[in-house]
Amino acid sequence: MPNQSMTDRYKIRRDSLRENIKSEEIEGLLISTEKNVSYLSGFSGDSTWLLLTADSELLISDFRYVTQLEEECPGVDLHIRSSKTKMTEALAEKVAERNFKQLGIEGHSMTTEVFDTLDKSMERVELTSICWKVEELRAVKDHHEIQEIREAVRLAEKGFAYLQAILTPEATEQQLAYELEHAVRNFGGDELSFHPIIAVGDRSALPHYRPGKLKIAESPILLVDWGAQTHSGYKSDLTRTMLTAAFPDPKFETVYRTVLEAQRLAIEAISPGVSCKKIDAVARDFIQKAGFGEYFDHGLGHGIGLDIHELPRFSQSSDAPLEAGMVVTVEPGIYLAGWGGVRIEDDVLVTDSGCEVLSSVPKDWDSVRVNI
Repeated sequence: MPNQSMTDRYKIRRDSLRENIKSEEIEGLLISTEKNVSYLSGFSGDSTWLLLTADSELLISDFRYVTQLEEECPGVDLHIRSSKTKMTEALAEKVAERNFKQLGIEGHSMTTEVFDTLDKSMERVELTSICWKVEELRAVKDHHEIQEIREAVRLAEKGFAYLQAILTPEATEQQLAYELEHAVRNFGGDELSFHPIIAVGDRSALPHYRPGKLKIAESPILLVDWGAQTHSGYKSDLTRTMLTAAFPDPKFETVYRTVLEAQRLAIEAISPGVSCKKIDAVARDFIQKAGFGEYFDHGLGHGIGLDIHELPRFSQSSDAPLEAGMVVTVEPGIYLAGWGGVRIEDDVLVTDSGCEVLSSVPKDWDSVRVNI
C-alpha cells in the first residue's frame, strides 16, 4: 500500500504537468504511454490510460486491475470498462461526458491506428499532439528516484562482481549473460535493465551486439554492457572492457586510455546549465585529436530512470541544458571493425554544484586485466 508521502509525490508530478501545459489550448490531456501513466499515478500495471484535466484525473482500465488500482492509486478516480468495451470507446464516453472540444494526446508515442480510431469516435473533438511533456518532467529525478537508481547501480555492481568471479575460458557470451541475470535477481533485483551486451574479441566493436556462442578463450578482449532494475522499475546502465589474457597488440592500451580520459574529461565538465552538446563535444574532441574520431559516432550518453533511454541526450545536436537531479550515462567508445572495441560507461548524477559518479566498478588501466 502506498503511504501518504508516495501519494503526495504523484500529485506533485501531476500538478507540475498541469503547470507545464497551461499554455496549450486543450481541455484535457490523455496519457497513454505506460511508463508515463506509472510515473504520474503510481500504477505498476499496463493497459491503462490517464485522462488529466485542470482539476481532475481519471484512470481508465479494466476488471483485471480493480484491486491493484485501488491499492496503488488511492484518491484517483477510476473508470473500469467492461470486456465488451474497447479502451478507445471508454475514453470517448468520458470525453463526451465532459463535453470537451480539444483533447491533447501523446503524439510522439500513440500509433496512427489508435489516433485514427479516436479521431473517428470523437468527431467533435479536436485532437492535439502534445509531445514529450511527461518525459521532460521525468528527466529531473526527485530524492526517491535517485535512491532507486543508486540501488539499481548497487545491484548491477554486485552482479558484475559475481560475473568476474565465475569467468572461465570455456564460458560462452550467452552463458555469461544468463549467469549475470541470475545473479542480479538473486541479489534482490527485479531483472536486468536490458538484454546485456557480452562481447568477445572483434564482436566488442559492435555497439549493440547480442551475446552468442563465442567462448572467453577465443580472444583476450571482453566487453560487458549491463544494468539492473529495481522492483520499482528504475534502471542502471554500465559498461566495462577487460582483458582476460595478455593482448599482443599494444594499440589496445592506447585505445583504452584514450576512452578512459575522454570519459574523465566529460564527467569533469558536467554541471547544471551546461548544454548536452558541450559535454558531448568534450569527449568527442579528445577522441578526435587522438586520431580515433571516425570510430566514435554515437551519442556520448543519455538519461536513465524508468526507461533505459530517457531525456536528456548527450549528442552533437542537443542544446538542452543539464539540471540538478538528472541522472545520465557517460559512455564514450572506440570501435575498430575486425579488431575490437572499447567502451567505458558510468551513471552520473547532476548535482547543484557539479556531479556525482554513482558507479564505482574499477576502470583504471591496472584493473583491466582479469584472471580466469
